[in-house]
Order: sequence, then C-alpha cells, then structure tokens
Amino acid sequence: MSKLYIVPTPIGNLEDITLRAIKVLKEADLILAEDTRTSGKLLKHLEVNTPMQSHHMHNEHKTVDGITDKILGGITVALISDAGTPAISDPGFLLTRACIEKGIEVDCLPGATAFVPALVNSGLPNDKFVFEGFLPDKKGRQTRFKFLAEETRSMIFYVSPYKLIKTLKDFIQYFGEDRPVSVSREITKLHEETIRGTAKEVLSHYEAKPPKGEIVVVVGGRK
Repeated sequence: MSKLYIVPTPIGNLEDITLRAIKVLKEADLILAEDTRTSGKLLKHLEVNTPMQSHHMHNEHKTVDGITDKILGGITVALISDAGTPAISDPGFLLTRACIEKGIEVDCLPGATAFVPALVNSGLPNDKFVFEGFLPDKKGRQTRFKFLAEETRSMIFYVSPYKLIKTLKDFIQYFGEDRPVSVSREITKLHEETIRGTAKEVLSHYEAKPPKGEIVVVVGGRK
C-alpha cells in the first residue's frame, strides 16, 4: 500500500540514523529532499539509490498536490529534511496535512531531532516544556517575549549563531539576568558543547567567544 513516510536524518553524526530509516529510504519509490545536494551526500554514504525530488519551503505550496496525486497513484514517498525530523522548523507540515485530508496513510519514524537532547542535557525541568522554534526577527518579537515572560515551563528555542547575542540580551530584558539558560551547540558533532548558567553569565561567555554552528537554547520557566 502506498503511503508517506516521514524519515528523520542525522543532525550531525551520520551514525544517528536507524536501521528502519535506511530500509525505508531504500525501498521507497521517491525521496523528497529539502536540498538534494545536501541529502545526496547522505544517501551516497548510506548506499541509497532511490530517485530524489526537491521539496522545500519555497516550492512546497506548489508541489503538494502533485505529490499526493503520485501517492494516490500507487507510489511510496519518503520525506527527509537537511537534518533532523521533517516538519520541526522544516518543511513537512503542509504535505502531512494534505495526505491526511486525502486519506493517505502517514508514518513518521522516530529519530534524530536537536531539541530533545538539548533539553535533557540542559539540566532544566523537562517534565513539561514548550517548543518555540525560531523567534520572529522583528514584527511580533517584542509581543512574543512579553507573552513568554509569564511562561512557567522550560522553553526551547532554535537560534542562529549570528543572533545569539541579541537573543540572550532579549532574555535578560524580558526574563531577567538571573534566569537559567543552557546553550547547546553543534549537537552530535565534533565540537559539541553545552554552556549553562544565568542569562548574564551565558551572555558574557559568548560575548568573549562568538558562537558558531547550529544552536539550541533552553531557558528555565518563570518561578
């Protein structure tokens, strides 16, 4: 039976892919990739020869109907992103929703995603948490921070290294300089590190040592 598979891929270390994920990628009729060049390197490493098609944030609105028609026509499609689990701050939601609306079976495999290890590694409460993803750059940013200032659960953010200093300053302004913060950088990669402390302490660290790489920030909730 044809279906859509959502397949997580490694966020850094290429060994962080499941045996089932490799099997699905090899047996699918078509792989949808956020960037075919990036995914091509991974698929070559895994010895996967399944045909690929580009599916990213700039074309997904236009391609969804064509893809669902292909699945309804009898092919099995595997969706991957550049890294991690598709639809988590990556393309995937629109296609998943369209498949469900058309009665197509959707099967999301478990696997790599950046925010779970960052949350667990932070040492901050993880029994309840809120995933915020990327914050607005300008419009709505102040409003979002004012709303989150009252949040009592741990908060998870994806932050560009070029915006980390600004974001830490925003934390101090809206949450206070003593709010606990954990910054996980380059998770699963060679230069992986986690810096923990108050917002003020973490800001001082990165002002002295500008950050590089993929970053996940966990902030303690309001007590």
